[in-house]
Amino acid sequence: MKNGLRRRVMAGETVTAAWLELGSPEVAEIMVRSGWDVLVIDCEHGAVGLEDGLNLIRAVEAAGGEAMIRVPDAREATLKRALDRGARSLLVPMVNSAEMAREVAGFCRYAPMGRRGYAAPIVRASGYGAWTDYAAQANEEVFVAVQIEHVDVIPDIAEIAAIPGIDMGFIGPNDLAGSMDRLERLDDPAVVEAITGIEATAAAHGLTLGTIEGQRDYGALAKAGYRLVIGPNDVMLLSGAARAAAERRSGLV
Repeated sequence: MKNGLRRRVMAGETVTAAWLELGSPEVAEIMVRSGWDVLVIDCEHGAVGLEDGLNLIRAVEAAGGEAMIRVPDAREATLKRALDRGARSLLVPMVNSAEMAREVAGFCRYAPMGRRGYAAPIVRASGYGAWTDYAAQANEEVFVAVQIEHVDVIPDIAEIAAIPGIDMGFIGPNDLAGSMDRLERLDDPAVVEAITGIEATAAAHGLTLGTIEGQRDYGALAKAGYRLVIGPNDVMLLSGAARAAAERRSGLV
């Protein structure tokens, strides 16, 4: 029940992960057994809602992996339910201000650190009461990453870095570019400047960063200080393999 992903990140390791978009427990097992020991279950853009996404944690863990949940929103009820149902690592989208980040942090931690609602003895997070000191340890086991994906939040990066309970700022480059009217133009100088500015501020104020693999590969992102890099997703892996297989038969049809 300990959060291995949080420990790895906080120890300075750059952890690589893959997205789980299709919502299939079989696909989750295949991906973990194929070497992706951290999967991010996407309940924002993926095929499953929060409840089915939380059930996928079982498949990931049973295969020997660790699961992170991208919740669909930052509402208190959403975050509380995700944590109670056994999500230890959360990726929270569209956190566009320090005030919003402060609320997210509070929703995810028990008092006195936060205001998470208490039901520890009866929830999956505590093994339905088997982890008897869960409430005493939960604040140290939860891992919360807030997505930095709007130009409006850039002036608040230093303030977010100082918020207890925020473990990572996760840059969403395409949404960030879109908020600057440069969607899918990640090499635009203004977008590059915005991202490098976030990196510099985060480094200066001790905010751990994560992002997606894309314009820069895993090695370059690790050297730039990123400690979580999410790469491929099951949709693209399947469609890419299907296209490649179809191309191999092109001489026969």
